[in-house]
Amino acid sequence: MTRTHDRPIFNRSLPARRAFWAAFIYLVAGFAWIAFSDRVVEAWFEDAATLSRVQTWKGFFFILVTGLVLFTALLRQLHKDRALLALQHGQRQALRSRERQLTVLMDNLPGMAYRRLRDDQWSLLFVSDGCVELTGYEPSELIASRRLGYSDLVDAATRERVGRIISEALTADQPFSVEYALIRKDKREIWVWERGRGVIDDHGEAVVEGVVLDISERKKLESELAELATRDSLTGLLNRRELSRLLDEELERAKRYQRSLAILWIDFDHFKDVNDTYGHAAGDSVLKAVSKLFLDSVRSVDLVGRFGGEEFVIVLPEMDVNEAHETAERLRTLVSSVPQPLGDGSSVRLTISVGVAVFPNHGLTAAQLRAAADRAMYRAKDRGRNCVSMAHLSPHVHNDA
Repeated sequence: MTRTHDRPIFNRSLPARRAFWAAFIYLVAGFAWIAFSDRVVEAWFEDAATLSRVQTWKGFFFILVTGLVLFTALLRQLHKDRALLALQHGQRQALRSRERQLTVLMDNLPGMAYRRLRDDQWSLLFVSDGCVELTGYEPSELIASRRLGYSDLVDAATRERVGRIISEALTADQPFSVEYALIRKDKREIWVWERGRGVIDDHGEAVVEGVVLDISERKKLESELAELATRDSLTGLLNRRELSRLLDEELERAKRYQRSLAILWIDFDHFKDVNDTYGHAAGDSVLKAVSKLFLDSVRSVDLVGRFGGEEFVIVLPEMDVNEAHETAERLRTLVSSVPQPLGDGSSVRLTISVGVAVFPNHGLTAAQLRAAADRAMYRAKDRGRNCVSMAHLSPHVHNDA
């Protein structure tokens, strides 16, 4: 990256040259006056007394003329100096005004402005006062420091990724924008957005200049929005869309490694009576309590989601028919034996009906497994509720047999 340096406004040799020519012309004129004026006067005035008076007046006239010339030259130069001083004063005032505006702007940034070297340590040459609020470090701790570089505030993987993005932008002589996590002095992690580009400083050295802004609140909001898009708003469990997506992924993994996979389709028995008797707020309290009970009672690799209303689905990777049936029975017994809170200090006993389907016994696709588990759940309802029902074998299993 190159930068065209401004040409100097004034030629430094010009004043000396002008002074030399002024002095040269003055000397030539003086010598010419002395040499020729005396001959002219002597030719015109032969009387010695008259010649003496004329010589005296000639000297006065020479002094008057040279004085007028010096006065004119000095007056003109003083006018030029005054205009130049006024211009310089105006430029200094404008520069101070821009510096004040820039200082106010940088001090009010939700981050910091910087200038740094294009090295692996991201060695800082300048940072604004926002450095303290952003990183927790004083500028003196980071600027030209051999102990701590700005790159030390990010982990190794982030340093490599960000360094690659910036290097590619600088090579292409383009500005760059990048987001990354930064570790403050107090060990707290924040998210920042950096925008900058490569420049050539006044000493001809290639540096990077830019700003770093704190975007932690935006990242937090993005995370919350992503959470809302994948979570049930009441229970905090996976919602129908997200659980269906994850079920597809788990099923693909089960097919690839030839492992089993089970799903439990759970529905509360007579849950409408809870809402009608105690109110929907009490029903919501029960759903939240049972959701926590499900989460605490399955493995960390298992997926628990709410499909809507009082229907819940649990995905159990690498569980065969017997293990899935045992898990369903355990959850059914747990729910029926633990009274669920209604939110007002009282509680109610509930039961669930569970349908179980296992890949590949009861279906080869997610849709087939969901449908098989749903039908099995309704058979459990028909058998008197509060029980577990296994799905029927899929036609392809009978054919293989």
